[in-house]
Parts: sequence; structure tokens; C-alpha cells
Amino acid sequence: MLPADRLRQITERFEYLEARLNAGPRAEEIAAISREYAELKPVVEQIAAFDDLQAEIAETEALLDDPEMAPLAEEELPRLRKALPKAEQALQIALLPRDEADARPAMIEIRPGTGGDEAALFAGELLRMYQRYAEARGWRFEIIEEQLTELGGIKELVGHITGENVFARLKYESGVHRVQRVPTTESGGRIHTSAATVAVLPEAEEVEIDIPATDIRIDTMRASGAGGQHVNTTDSAVRITHIPSGIVVTSSEKSQHRNREIAMNVLRARLFDLERQRMDDARAASRKSQVGSGDRSERIRTYNFPQGRLTDHRINLTLYKLDQVMAGDLDEIIDALTADDQARMLAEMQ
Repeated sequence: MLPADRLRQITERFEYLEARLNAGPRAEEIAAISREYAELKPVVEQIAAFDDLQAEIAETEALLDDPEMAPLAEEELPRLRKALPKAEQALQIALLPRDEADARPAMIEIRPGTGGDEAALFAGELLRMYQRYAEARGWRFEIIEEQLTELGGIKELVGHITGENVFARLKYESGVHRVQRVPTTESGGRIHTSAATVAVLPEAEEVEIDIPATDIRIDTMRASGAGGQHVNTTDSAVRITHIPSGIVVTSSEKSQHRNREIAMNVLRARLFDLERQRMDDARAASRKSQVGSGDRSERIRTYNFPQGRLTDHRINLTLYKLDQVMAGDLDEIIDALTADDQARMLAEMQ
């Protein structure tokens, strides 16, 4: 844990930011000050809780010298001392380096993997699961691009999610999601295994990812293929190709200007994600074994419908509440993944 003088500096910085906000900062400063204030607030709250507990222990220990108060102090001290390690761990977690992307909105991309029509149908169910989770948390889920199969499954889905700590909650969802069940098209009652891939990318700001005009090719076209409200509605769909990386992004809204804006935002997020992965790879060769690696080829979770069972393979978590999970109840899984990641970071800091 950080030394006491460093903890005091954090508290003093927070108090300074609080005073600045109360005094009314200049308009151009509000966003930066508010962001730093929000980041430091949970840290300062844990510092205060830890300090208060230490002070209470010291005061109670002092009462041992008072014959009248000693019995009460002896009764209270075990409880206080037992609470100290938990308070210290909570403070250590609050002090862990934050992923600066945690507070950002996110792009989510869902595509069917192996399994044909069944994989596409499962991809659609994953979309609805995330939409319900976003609704429960008060987030906004906007579908940017959606291509459907004839059976109503998803060929490709790109969504934009805004709200509080979106990327922090969804970043562990990237990877291969495997489903085991009897498809509706299966007459023999046999269980099939299929999969869908999910990619969650933090939204990048324009100033962070500079894309020279010479690096992209923009084509306009008529939207084509099967699918829903976002396809077959316009002659001004936009396809942007990033020449250096080969990344291709399309958007099929009614406004060509809006399509360019959406496609550039998606492209920027993908390039930002590539840069984050490159930097993470450089920092840790063991990155693929980490919970938050975001490796798109890694099978992260199995959804077994006959048994009502969900298993997250990264942390060996098994829950028999698949119906609730598919209805958007993801907090227990995400909390467990977050705790595992924090425990790993704490161990690395020892």
C-alpha cells in the first residue's frame, strides 16, 4: 500500500478539486476537473474509512487502561481488528491503477461463429441479453449496423453503448461465447454446439486516433442483403476501408453524412483497440492468460441450455441461472471477473 504521506497527497488533491468545482471553474476546465474528481472520490472514501477504523481501534485500545471501560473495550476490539484487513484490501483495490478507458462508452460487435443458422440465432440472443443489461443499468444502446438472416438471426451487429462505466463493466465480454442446446430446426432432439463472437471496444476520441485522409478509401453504395430496419433503406450507405490495416467498416443509416460519422467512429474505436492490445502485449507476454485480455479467439463462456448452466472458463465460475443471465442479469458474472482481475493485479504488486 502507498505510504501515509502519499495517501495524504491524494486526499489534499481531492479537496482542492472539490473547492475548484464549488468555486465555478472556467467552462473549458469543467470536464477535466469533474473527471479527475470522480476518479479520486472512491479512493478518498476508502482512505477515510481506513483511517477512521484505525483511529477507532487506537481509541478503543486506550480504554483498556480504564477499569470501568476495559470490559467493553475487550468486547469491541476483536470486531474492529477483524475488520481492518478487509478495509486495507478495499483501499488497496481502490488504489490499483485504473484502465483509463473504463469510464468510456463502448462499441460492441457481435457475429456468429461456427454453427450456421443456430449460431446466428444465438448471436441475436446475446444482443438481446446485452440490451436488457444496458436497460437495467440505465445505459443507452444504439444499433449502428445490423444484418439479419432469413430466420431472424444476426449476421453482423455493431452497437454503441453510452452510460456510466460502460467499458469497465463490459470489457470482459470479448471472446467466443459457446452455446449447447437442441436447435428448433433439429427434429431428432440432438444437442448441437455452436458459437458467436463478441468484441467490446472502448470509444476513442478524435484527438487520440488521427486518421489521415490518405489512409482511407470511402465508397458509397446501396445497402444489400437480408435484414432489418437498418438495411435496404438507403442508397447512401457508406463503406470506409482503412488501407494500412485493411479494416473495413460500413454504416447504412438514411443520412450519408451520418453514415460517414458513424463509420469513422467505429474505425477509430477499432484502431484504438489495436493500439491498446499492442501496448498490453509489450507490457506482458502472459496477457492472453489474463481475464481482461480481450482475445477474440478465446472461448470464454459456455451456455448449456438443457442443464440451465452457464460456465465462465476463465475463472471456473458455474451458475445454474441461465434464464436470468439471458434476461440480462450479468452482474454476478461481471463482478466475479472484476474481482479476479483485481486479485491478480494485487498479487503482482506484492
